[in-house]
Amino acid sequence: MRRLLCLHAFLCCLTMAHPFCPSQCTCVFHGRTDGTGTRSVLCNDPDMSDIPVNVPVDTVKLRIEKTAVRRVPTEAFYYLVDLRYLWITYNSITSVDTGSFYNLKVLHELRLDGNMISMFPWESLKEMPMLKTLDLHNNRINNVPTEAIPYLRNITYLDLSSNKLTTLPSELMDIWPPFNGLPVSSNASQKVVLGLQDNPWFCDCKISKMIEISKMAETPVILMDLFLTCAGPENLSGVLFQHAELENCVKPSVMTSATKITSPLGSNVLLRCDASGFPTPTLYWAKSDGSPVSNTVQESPGDGIRWSIMSLHGILYKDAGNYNCKAKNVAGSVEATISLTVAGTIGTTVPPLRPGVGTGPSSVATTIIPPTFIPDSFTSTVLPRASTIAFYRKLKPTPSNGLQKSKVKQAKNEQGSNVTKLAADEKSKKSDPSKSIRDLKIVEETADSAVLLWTADGLPNDAPLTVVYSPYGEDDTKRTVETNAGSGKVLLDGLSSGMRYSVCLVAKGTAAGKDPCIDFYTLDNVEDGGQNQLFIIISGIACALVLPLIILLLYKILALYCKGRNTGLNEEDLEKESYVKFETISMKQRNLNSHPTELWARRPTNESERMLLCSRSSIDSQMTYKSDSSRSEYLC
Repeated sequence: MRRLLCLHAFLCCLTMAHPFCPSQCTCVFHGRTDGTGTRSVLCNDPDMSDIPVNVPVDTVKLRIEKTAVRRVPTEAFYYLVDLRYLWITYNSITSVDTGSFYNLKVLHELRLDGNMISMFPWESLKEMPMLKTLDLHNNRINNVPTEAIPYLRNITYLDLSSNKLTTLPSELMDIWPPFNGLPVSSNASQKVVLGLQDNPWFCDCKISKMIEISKMAETPVILMDLFLTCAGPENLSGVLFQHAELENCVKPSVMTSATKITSPLGSNVLLRCDASGFPTPTLYWAKSDGSPVSNTVQESPGDGIRWSIMSLHGILYKDAGNYNCKAKNVAGSVEATISLTVAGTIGTTVPPLRPGVGTGPSSVATTIIPPTFIPDSFTSTVLPRASTIAFYRKLKPTPSNGLQKSKVKQAKNEQGSNVTKLAADEKSKKSDPSKSIRDLKIVEETADSAVLLWTADGLPNDAPLTVVYSPYGEDDTKRTVETNAGSGKVLLDGLSSGMRYSVCLVAKGTAAGKDPCIDFYTLDNVEDGGQNQLFIIISGIACALVLPLIILLLYKILALYCKGRNTGLNEEDLEKESYVKFETISMKQRNLNSHPTELWARRPTNESERMLLCSRSSIDSQMTYKSDSSRSEYLC
């Protein structure tokens, strides 16, 4: 009986015993009046070199401080499923494995400050979805990669102070207000606390958002130390963030060529987006519903400028919606939205059956019914000229099996082996009917009409054709005229004078963009003709006035020319008027009894002779005066 009592007492004590505590640690159980509680474990033995593995499984808070632990191994805390606080501070840890924190699903706080960690496994944070506090200050971390940003979205307390960080990815600030686009709230639970002090920051465009936060008076992001200082470049060394001015950082600005676009069903649309900023921003396209976007190109013609074009070919109703163009650089991001609306509906037209021809694939054609009204606000400057016929689709009804078999059998009996060849020829004609229409041209243009001529080879005379015409570049105002291949011409009326038009001839079954098309101009109206006539009349009157003056001028010139030829001087007169016989001139004293030649020398001379004598005598006298020192003598 005594043995039974001892065994019962031992079992009772065993059930009430607490879990064992590691020899180098201290375990404390914090009980409550209701019998529940939490357990915390403190391991601070300086001789401890490894993470303890026999920590009680119900531990909520584990502190490993001031030990010789140098490494955190993989799955070191796998069995601590209730752990909420993990402090591994002021040890000698240099390495943390990627899987060190595996299975810590409810961990709220992780502190690794005061160690020698140079590379932290950021991807390990995905094993701790409830983590709110991450303390890594006083380590040797020199880089926070862009890949770490998705794992930091739920962190509300991040301490990276006293490390060796020179920069941070610009995308890191985008996960918090005011850069994430969400409204700024005064709720304290939405505040984010950042410790960034005591790092050798290089103040350039990459940390421009962080500098901007330091200058904000009210912001959801709270800096532990507002007096952050630049360590570089040299011109900003020692300058506070609040006083730093980054001259070469410009946030992007984006502009689209249109905000609302309406385009016909099946047409081609180009969406363009231009952005500017420094550094040169990158452009991204995205649809508001999350569907993938392709067929985009972008180019940068110069520093700070970039444009991008997205092409949509043969648009359908599913392509309608909002397209976002986002411009982004290290200084910030911005986006613009383009709304695309698809206009037009699909209508089915069944032409009358020809005698002797049954129903078949070619008896049903699909056309486009253009929209009857488009609001003025739906404008675009980037719509290219769409395909002539926006969308065509061939409908193939399924005949009954019995009728189909009887037709095939009859065709085999009548034509034998030629059935395959005829079917192939018919298929080839239907596959590309545009090759059978040629010599498309416009004749007899007037101010409001024109005649279209064509030649159709290989098509029956009663084959239906559709003439589609509209002002050049205005695809939303198309008009159609139904005709047949045998007519060879059609009248296009209701046109505007002096305008360029596009006209296409569409055969049944033609693919979009394969139809023969030409452009033409209509003649000017009567008012323009009246202006031309007035110009002709004025020109005629001017010619009538100027022509007699020209004739009179020619007559005067001819008369002067003829008079000069008829009144020429003979040689004797030319000799008398051109020369003076100086040998008859004598300087001796003259009297009444002089020789006749002397009298001749005193005869009156005309003005030209007198001038010649005076000039000659003056020259001779001057020469004599210079040579013989005698005074000048003038004989005039």
